[in-house]
Amino acid sequence: MLNKSPLSVLIHEQAKVYGERTALSYRDYSTAVWKTISWNEFSKRVALVSNALLKLGVGEQENIAVFSQNKPESLCVDFGAYGIRTVSIPFYATSSEAQIQYMINDASIRFVFVGEQYQYDTAFRVLKMCPTLERLVIFDRTVEKNPQDQISLYFDEFLRLGAGYPFAEEAARRAAAVQPDDVANILYTSGTTGVSKGVMLTYRMYAAAIPANDHVMHLSDQDVIMCFLPFTHVFERAWSYWCLSRGAQLAINLRPQDIQMTLREVHPTCMAAVPRFWEKVYSGVQEKIASSSAMQRKLMLDALAVGKRYNVDYKMRGLIAPLPLKLRYLFYEKTIISLLKKTLGLENAHFFPTAGAAIPREVEEFVHSCGINMTAGYGLTETTATVSCDWHDSPVSVGSVGRVLDGIEISFGENNEILLKGDTITKGYYRKAEITAQAIDADGWFHTGDSGYLKNGELYLTDRIKDLFKTSNGKYISPQALESKFVVDRYIDEIAIIADERKFVSALVIPDYKLLEQWARDNAVAFNSREELCSNPLVTKMVLDRIETLQQEFAHYEQVKRITLLPAPFSLERGELTNTLKIKRPVIAKNYKVLIDKMYAE
Repeated sequence: MLNKSPLSVLIHEQAKVYGERTALSYRDYSTAVWKTISWNEFSKRVALVSNALLKLGVGEQENIAVFSQNKPESLCVDFGAYGIRTVSIPFYATSSEAQIQYMINDASIRFVFVGEQYQYDTAFRVLKMCPTLERLVIFDRTVEKNPQDQISLYFDEFLRLGAGYPFAEEAARRAAAVQPDDVANILYTSGTTGVSKGVMLTYRMYAAAIPANDHVMHLSDQDVIMCFLPFTHVFERAWSYWCLSRGAQLAINLRPQDIQMTLREVHPTCMAAVPRFWEKVYSGVQEKIASSSAMQRKLMLDALAVGKRYNVDYKMRGLIAPLPLKLRYLFYEKTIISLLKKTLGLENAHFFPTAGAAIPREVEEFVHSCGINMTAGYGLTETTATVSCDWHDSPVSVGSVGRVLDGIEISFGENNEILLKGDTITKGYYRKAEITAQAIDADGWFHTGDSGYLKNGELYLTDRIKDLFKTSNGKYISPQALESKFVVDRYIDEIAIIADERKFVSALVIPDYKLLEQWARDNAVAFNSREELCSNPLVTKMVLDRIETLQQEFAHYEQVKRITLLPAPFSLERGELTNTLKIKRPVIAKNYKVLIDKMYAE
């Protein structure tokens, strides 16, 4: 049953229901063993955090920050803050000094909780540039403090400030005083197009979003959830809070690069993911098929074809499959598809919400063909994540982003821009009245910046309006549509479309270096370095030929004419990616200007 208690008391109320049952689990890397935390222990730690924050004099609606990768401590701090009507602001674990300095100063933060050595070192270096910052609290005991550090506490030392719950009465008073329009979080956007903005999320927004999602998707307290995306991301945050409200167990993945390993260790039933995760799974399976024997390849391709007909053509559309097709699918489900799921650690798969970018059609069909219920959706930080998603009891169309949740009004403005109203929609950006006024019009409609349309009750996205390129010939190009089409190719890891104010479309390509090197060896193409490999005309032609095969559905003016293979990936350190790994197009255009200009030289 869904617990509708406010976030300020949710964990304590769930502890009364579930007691010693597991609430959280995490991988202890020193022993390679997954450890568990019961609901009772979770509740106890949350109460200790509330009391320790009160000991430090943290006020109602004061801002504190969590600068960490996913850890149980992050959730304890969040809910401990909610318990005393304090605002929790998450920073991405990969944030730079400049980014956290800006956010600390913008939100006048006194206390920052840091995860591991990188976060501690980064936060300590900005101390002198942040007048309000008083103290760091360090989650990881192995972090080595700077010899000059006189203000930091380790998390266990911090919790001892709350030992005995000396402020239990004050904490209870504050928890009861929480109002629906109090701010719970300020989530700073990635900043792909300019200065980062703090989106204010209130208790009302969460209270509306959680039951709205619960109404259309089947989650239970028997589910085991892998927390893969950072808690800083509104998708993972809102999803995790819904899971906790349902009494589900959260398995917290510390290191994103280890997700394939942790999936096989935990065997979760659900996981929120972005399309890039499934694109890599798709590419891996395609590579496995390509390298298999002729007989194995035939069986795997047939299994996927049968899976597509059964799941995509019939089941997703709410239709009953013919008996011969059902029997063939059940055979493959128990053999090849079952083995594939087990290899991925997804043999217990229930459903997998997926959002954050366009899902390539081939990838969405592939996942469903494997019998994995990818639940596609659409949302923004400003909408407490979900605006729309695939409803579990309604027909689903590949390519749509599902049906709009109850309680959200939708309209379409100029250029078919999606406009929204509802209790899940933010009232604005922190200390940014002018930007708020630009995003929310006089009639109260929030302008998403995305264009789309409704068809048979389902929402379809077309373009990110601000990202549209206009060529020098006056033609408009949607870079996302092209990029999502090309990343399904196993030789392409990342791609950035170039077209703005240019006479034709080109692209910067980050290849899959391992596969590219193998292709070169198989085709007697000599190279002594990645630079030499990526600049070889034969290699470039091979990748461009594959792109040309994929882009035949696009108009001639939309098609990529030239490419440059890059010998190194796009980089966070060079400012080319946001913390959610979206490319920053203005930075890409600046950093690679010489290479881009070369593609347009006569």
